[in-house]
Amino acid sequence: MQQNIQNLQKMYRRALDARAPWINRWDAALKYTMPRDDAEAAMLFDATAADCADNLAAAMYSLLTPPESRWIDLIPESDAAPDAAPAVAALRANLNDSNFYTTIHQCYLDLVTIGTACLFMAENPIGAASAFSFNAIPMHDIALLKDKVFHTTSMPASDVMERYPAWTPPADIRDSIKRDPEMPLRLVQCLDGTQFTAWLDIGGDIENNIVSRGTFETSPYIIFRWSLSSGEQYGRGPVLRALPDIKTANKVVELVLKNATIAVSGIWQADDDGVINLANINLTPGAIIPKAVGSSGLTPLASGADFDVSQIILKDLRERIRHAMLADRLGLLSEKEMTATEILARNADMVRILGATYGRLLHEFIRPLVDRGLQILSRRGTIARIKLHSDAELKYLAPIVKMAASESTLIQE
Repeated sequence: MQQNIQNLQKMYRRALDARAPWINRWDAALKYTMPRDDAEAAMLFDATAADCADNLAAAMYSLLTPPESRWIDLIPESDAAPDAAPAVAALRANLNDSNFYTTIHQCYLDLVTIGTACLFMAENPIGAASAFSFNAIPMHDIALLKDKVFHTTSMPASDVMERYPAWTPPADIRDSIKRDPEMPLRLVQCLDGTQFTAWLDIGGDIENNIVSRGTFETSPYIIFRWSLSSGEQYGRGPVLRALPDIKTANKVVELVLKNATIAVSGIWQADDDGVINLANINLTPGAIIPKAVGSSGLTPLASGADFDVSQIILKDLRERIRHAMLADRLGLLSEKEMTATEILARNADMVRILGATYGRLLHEFIRPLVDRGLQILSRRGTIARIKLHSDAELKYLAPIVKMAASESTLIQE
């Protein structure tokens, strides 16, 4: 047991090292789509990527988990299997009464921005409006290593002592906790398959800092990715793929705005009886540049033609960003009337674009969500015990499935 615990801590460090290169990529993607402070917001000059990310997340919400329609069903595998209709009704009712539909949109934003999202599905106490409770966990708090999930969070020492009364603080921090009960402590929760271990990462022997152990029948951590390269643990979303164009477009707009400011405010000249020091000249809006009396002052070198390429470059960049983030294909229908064949062709194009992502989300998101929901409801006695693949087959009914059916119809025609 001691060896397994020490290995767990080593694997946690390996998971953090493997995640480290992704942190910078995620920060860059979030900086241009969802700035987290005033400093980042002040450096955002082009909102094309942010607008496309919002639209794509909303499209995924409507195509995969629309709250107003029935998007999942269960088909019994045999006549001897339990009746699946009450299970589907109970699952839908508990999802509708929970915070699922508000939380999953946050996960879709993470999915399209950084390529990986984590939905935590917990069980509410008996008597609550819903058996389920959901939380979108930031990927900065999650570290992955094969089939292991490490969730790191910070808790005040007083909360730790109240939540885990059996834990005895090490001698080196005991006095610090007494002086400052709000002292933050780093809590690490690890799910290795179905085995759960939580410990405080505060140095010293990990065995003495373990605060909880247990077993889950189904994982509460539902982690899903947009796309995945072989050998990688974390996904890549549309924003990460379009990041070079996003950065360039933001810089072009910044330079255009600076040039516009100079054009509006102007740069002025004033006679100077002394010697001009070129090192002191600052070409900023509203600047006054000294010049010798009677001279023409600082004179720009006139080019052969006044050819502004910034708008051409910016238009091309914005089109590439919208294309990479599917805004030109998942947007609203055009104002002109479209025939049924044109609508089918448009839907078929969308299915081809999202086909691989849809398949991955069905495997990594929808199935684990339904499986854990059925497990929680059956354990509470709300429904008969139903297991996917053995008792019932999951049938997905979301709008994207209907688009796939439309594509099949178009191909047959």
